[in-house]
Amino acid sequence: MAAMKRKAVRILLLDGQGRVLLLHGLDPAVPDVTWWITPGGGVEPGEDLRQAALRELAEELAPVEVELGPLVAYGTTAFSYQGQEFEQEQWFHLARTGRTDLGLAGSGAEEHARLLGLRWWTLAELRTTEEAVYPVGLAGLLERISTGGPPVPPVRL
Repeated sequence: MAAMKRKAVRILLLDGQGRVLLLHGLDPAVPDVTWWITPGGGVEPGEDLRQAALRELAEELAPVEVELGPLVAYGTTAFSYQGQEFEQEQWFHLARTGRTDLGLAGSGAEEHARLLGLRWWTLAELRTTEEAVYPVGLAGLLERISTGGPPVPPVRL
């Protein structure tokens, strides 16, 4: 079966301390393997990246109060979910929030039903964790943003 191509937007949501929010998830087809990912998901027909980012945040997190910033990175990734292979073009928006009391929204969507929880991560924790964190290169990108601001133009991950 050929890989399904999709376009997605991911959100690098930072709090006032510079920590990034990651969602803990799993693939029901491989339930003993978990990973941490940035919030986000597929871009719907007719949406631009900004609209998709705001929709995905509202679907995944509650309450949502964010200041959506610029696109800071892009890349492609290949993965499998429930036995389906995907090839995903993804764009990363920087966003900030003053709220750290976020929870999963529980929208009931199939993809969101596989989220186990969320956690705010420091840069030091990202550098030293042995858990699977995606995208690869996230710690380096966040370090670059914290020391020099958002990259212009967006960088490839």
